[in-house]
Amino acid sequence: MRFPCYIQHDSRDCGPTCLRMIAKYYGKDFPLHYLKEKCFQRKSGTSMLDLSSAAENIGFRTHGVKVTFEQLSIDVTLPCIISWNQNHFIVVYRISGRRVTVGDPAQGILKYHIDDFLKGWISVSDPIRGEMGIALTFEPTALFTNADSIPKGKIDRIGFARLVGYVRPYLKYVTFIVITLILGSAASLVFPALTQSVVDIGIENSDLRFIAMVLAAQLVLILGQATNEIVKNWIMLNVSVRVNLSLVSDFLGKLMRLPISFFDSKRVGDLMQRIGDFTRIQEFLTEILISIIMAGIAIIVYGIIMAGYSLPILSVFIGGSIVYIAWISIFLKRRKKLDYMRFQQAASSNSNVIQLITGMQEIKLNNSERKKQWEWEQIQARLYDISIKSLSLSQAQQIGGLLIDQSKNVIISFIAAYSVVSGNMTLGMMIALQYIVGQMNAPVSQFVSFMESIQDTRISLERLNEIQQIQDEESAKDNRIMNIPDYADICFKNVSFQYGGPRSAKVLKDINISIRPGQTTAIVGVSGSGKTTLLKLLLGFYQPSGGDILLGDQPLKNYSDRAWRSRCGAVMQDGFIFSDTIASNIAASDDEIDMDKVREAARLANLDDFISNLPMGYNTQIGMEGNGLSNGQKQRILIARAIYKDAPYILFDEATNSLDANNERTIMENLSSFLEGRTAVIVAHRLSTVRNADNIVVLDKGMIVEQGTHTELVNRKAEYYSLIKNQLELGL
Repeated sequence: MRFPCYIQHDSRDCGPTCLRMIAKYYGKDFPLHYLKEKCFQRKSGTSMLDLSSAAENIGFRTHGVKVTFEQLSIDVTLPCIISWNQNHFIVVYRISGRRVTVGDPAQGILKYHIDDFLKGWISVSDPIRGEMGIALTFEPTALFTNADSIPKGKIDRIGFARLVGYVRPYLKYVTFIVITLILGSAASLVFPALTQSVVDIGIENSDLRFIAMVLAAQLVLILGQATNEIVKNWIMLNVSVRVNLSLVSDFLGKLMRLPISFFDSKRVGDLMQRIGDFTRIQEFLTEILISIIMAGIAIIVYGIIMAGYSLPILSVFIGGSIVYIAWISIFLKRRKKLDYMRFQQAASSNSNVIQLITGMQEIKLNNSERKKQWEWEQIQARLYDISIKSLSLSQAQQIGGLLIDQSKNVIISFIAAYSVVSGNMTLGMMIALQYIVGQMNAPVSQFVSFMESIQDTRISLERLNEIQQIQDEESAKDNRIMNIPDYADICFKNVSFQYGGPRSAKVLKDINISIRPGQTTAIVGVSGSGKTTLLKLLLGFYQPSGGDILLGDQPLKNYSDRAWRSRCGAVMQDGFIFSDTIASNIAASDDEIDMDKVREAARLANLDDFISNLPMGYNTQIGMEGNGLSNGQKQRILIARAIYKDAPYILFDEATNSLDANNERTIMENLSSFLEGRTAVIVAHRLSTVRNADNIVVLDKGMIVEQGTHTELVNRKAEYYSLIKNQLELGL
């Protein structure tokens, strides 16, 4: 029986990929991105509980069990998903005798001996039942049977036809390249005749003048071909750079249209590797595709010429080439699997290096240089193992291919030599024929390269299509409201939210808040109480799991996210400082910098003294993530950025927690006049930041426990009182 197997695209995709295998086994082919959404995948991957929820969502009945191997082989319905080495998921398809057949999303279909299988699977030791492992079983229901494999509205893919569209604007350049290749091929067709004439006429008749004339003609043709090649390479470079720019630009544009939740499930290294995929696609479009067209023309033309010399030799060449191509094809499937494995480890390597560089301070503080270096070396060791496997595969492919190719050439040489001895062919014809064989071998090699390239391109497209098929955060078809009211109530009505699936813990529970226009509302609570999540919901980064958020009389989700955020000045806890000038960082929301607004924003954020002492002032370059600045300076730049937008809605998430008391007092005094007539929501721990708010909302474990003014809450001596009693001398 044939067992379905898919290879995971990223290092954390094993769970959804296993679920895709199970669905395929029962006859449905769901897109990977769709299953990842159902699993609520995060950067850490997915849990068995997430897989169970996702499977039930698409129509399976699931059951998570701890079983012994005997129970797994007799009582459990296969296929099932098991936890492997406690950090991976695989599918168990069949247990037969001492062999276990599994679908590993990292390596493909594998067969384990029972002892090796138990080492990877066993995770629990029970004194009564013995050693056990975890498994998730599946039973399809009518909902699964009647479901569509591909959900409607999610079939946006990049195919080969769409890729050709990237070359279409440069069609005149491509046409010129093809013409130069045709001219080069036409010139090379003359060489066999010239070579034959040198031997059969020049040497046969001892005519040195004729030989010199023919050689001079060959030299002119060679110079022409060289010039032709130089011009072609320059044009090819021009087209390649432009096509690659268009491909990457469109990809980055797609990334920027995706919701924030997408980036919660992706590591930087995974995305960087996908950008590397575009190099393959660009090479396929601008080099290999054109080369294979010309290779096809060359084979046809040289084949006709060879047929004129000897049909038996042409037959041997065609037969040998077919065997050669068939031999190479045998290795393509294994090569594809290694490519996926290399991608995952290269992505891990990229992420690891980024962490090493950006986290160097913490590495040194904790004396973990050796530990982090070992982690990097372990990834490189895995990459080395993959490289060894790739080399072994490549050598087997090349050695077999070389034997086939050279055997073909030896047979052709024997037939040609026999024909010369028999008088059916002249020596010049034999030499010309050898030249033609050499010229035809090159297109055959190009065809093999084309087979490998088209496989590489398909793999790259699979990875890119996973992102392409994800729905944009906002599309023109949504017909959302663009006109944002500047002065409107914001109401949370029974809002609940959870980052994971329906079985995960709720971060916010039944939140009911009325934020009055033109007033300041403060959100306080212990760490992890849901304050930042509430702001992210308000900014439209996530949609509530239950309830609704209203802006005026309309649900917030009915408004354009871009239009809404353009009317919000926000400072988040993890606000980002770009590698740019101070002025550009403050004016991040504008294409053209308004220096008067920049200076006013800097003044209100108490930055003007700091900036005036810099040699380049507002044009001073800042390193990525504010490298070289103190946390307080970074925070003041972020506050200035929010002020610069001059928006009617202000949202601050711990915007002053890194500031000293003097700076905070000055900024809060400056902001008091700035916030007049604006609707502000401020998340903070410090009493000085929230005491003057019109309404203070106290969160605890995702629920509102009390709300009111500072005086009202202090007099109640409840949760708010306990939060601020260590910050303020109450005089009690």
